[in-house]
Amino acid sequence: MKLFKHYLPAIARILMGLVFFVTGLNGFLNFIPPPKSPMPEAAASFMTALAGTGYMIPLVSGVQLLVGALLLVNRFVPLALTLIAPIIVGIITFHVFLEPSGLPLAGVVLILEIYLAWRYRKAFRPILIIRTTPDIK
Repeated sequence: MKLFKHYLPAIARILMGLVFFVTGLNGFLNFIPPPKSPMPEAAASFMTALAGTGYMIPLVSGVQLLVGALLLVNRFVPLALTLIAPIIVGIITFHVFLEPSGLPLAGVVLILEIYLAWRYRKAFRPILIIRTTPDIK
């Protein structure tokens, strides 16, 4: 049991890294086939609007790819968790309000994010100081 507890953060980090590396890469290469059933109208409209900006899909895909790579190589993990947090919020809200079929995977990603943020909580302590002053040299 102790051995499993020791490796659980690495397993969670690698799983989350794989999810975001693959989905980020798919944003550029489109190798994952779209679902056979059509998206609800509101979800399709939302995705069309994001694609219509010309920058949002590449931006989100690029962040996902970067975060996935950082998590997989175990570098800058707290930074990666911070960068991906707003994207995870967007994924969760998209699936809660527009396309519920993807909610299970989104929920797993949210649980992995929360778990890893908790395990790396020492790295987040300095940014959670209520009041501080800038360094002036």
